[in-house]
Amino acid sequence: MNEFYEKYFNEYLNFHRPCGFTTVTTDAKGKQKKTYPTYLTPYEKLKSLKNPKQYLKADVSLKCLDIIAEKQSDNESAAAMQKAKVELFKKIHRRS
Repeated sequence: MNEFYEKYFNEYLNFHRPCGFTTVTTDAKGKQKKTYPTYLTPYEKLKSLKNPKQYLKADVSLKCLDIIAEKQSDNESAAAMQKAKVELFKKIHRRS
């Protein structure tokens, strides 16, 4: 399980799967309405911040993360993750 998450799922989730980021507006009566106008991957959102380096560990750079992000297209990453997931479930099923 850990190998699947480290090698496939976390990379797909952080670099290739878009997430909706909310915007909250308040009307005259004080009622809040949430909308999701922005869809970015978590990595794209990180890069869009004013000073993204402050959120990174000292030994991690944006260039290193760019290399990971550009290694595969979004569709290629999703296909690799799905294939690995199927193989993982086959292994789990064989053991039970």
